[in-house]
Amino acid sequence: MLTNKEVRELLPHRYPFLLVDKVIELEPGKKVVAIKNVSINEPFFQGHFPEYPIMPGVLIVEALAQAAGIAVAVLEENKGKLGVFAGIDAMKFKNQVMPGDVLTLEAEILMSKLGVTKAKVKASVDGKVAAEGEIKFAMTKA
Repeated sequence: MLTNKEVRELLPHRYPFLLVDKVIELEPGKKVVAIKNVSINEPFFQGHFPEYPIMPGVLIVEALAQAAGIAVAVLEENKGKLGVFAGIDAMKFKNQVMPGDVLTLEAEILMSKLGVTKAKVKASVDGKVAAEGEIKFAMTKA
């Protein structure tokens, strides 16, 4: 488990773009389960959409990428490196994420080779899948 402070030590993102609040399960280099508490106070809800606020899919993907990044950022060989998004495959959006939801972010590392990582990711609310697919990111010197 990682606190928000520990998450901030691993990720360079800051409010309003830090989309992981805490980590509840971590197997370094293999798997991560993290939480994003979705608040009506998120800046994107002002315009997406004022009368029917839903979390933009692209930000769900970013939250998943940040969570997956934590799984490899904790490895000694990645200390001081920055994870940059490199690709997305077969991402499907199945349910909406709304204010008040607790978004569970899961990532399973499928492959990590030559600084590029591929992960199977899933975001869910109360056990219902909101989004799932595969992402790729590269670890580079910051």
